[in-house]
Amino acid sequence: MGLGDERAAGVGVVWGAFERGGSGSFAGAERGPDLRFRKLGDVDASEYAEERTGLWTRGFLIRRTIADGEMAFFSTWCPVGTRLKVLVAVEGHRLAIEDGFEAAKNELGLDHNEIRSWHGWHRHVSLVMLAFAMLAAIRHRANAAPLKKTSPMSLRRQRR
Repeated sequence: MGLGDERAAGVGVVWGAFERGGSGSFAGAERGPDLRFRKLGDVDASEYAEERTGLWTRGFLIRRTIADGEMAFFSTWCPVGTRLKVLVAVEGHRLAIEDGFEAAKNELGLDHNEIRSWHGWHRHVSLVMLAFAMLAAIRHRANAAPLKKTSPMSLRRQRR
């Protein structure tokens, strides 16, 4: 099957040619995956959010791995004219977000709750995510390079 003859997800729609992604487009990829953006339509953003103006595009970002041809589909909502490179960069952050939630589950029990109401669930998740953010900040500071220690003699020399 050639790059330009791809049928996506068995829906019988020919999506068109994929672009070969650049190096590092997605975490863990030596070479970037094949990418395709399929525009579904332009919509006036004010119909969905009053603070937004202008035309926005609904579409799909399709990622096909080079090794096995497996495809993943991502729904997009972006200003008209947004470049594929920008969509790929935004999508690349998804993995970091998923890793954060996974770490919060393992370290802080994000998934260990028996909440019976939305308010209880919201409070639990908010508290766990706040604790996770605090731990991330503490880890970042602890892992930072130590400051250079200066002797009192070197301080005196600098003042002269």
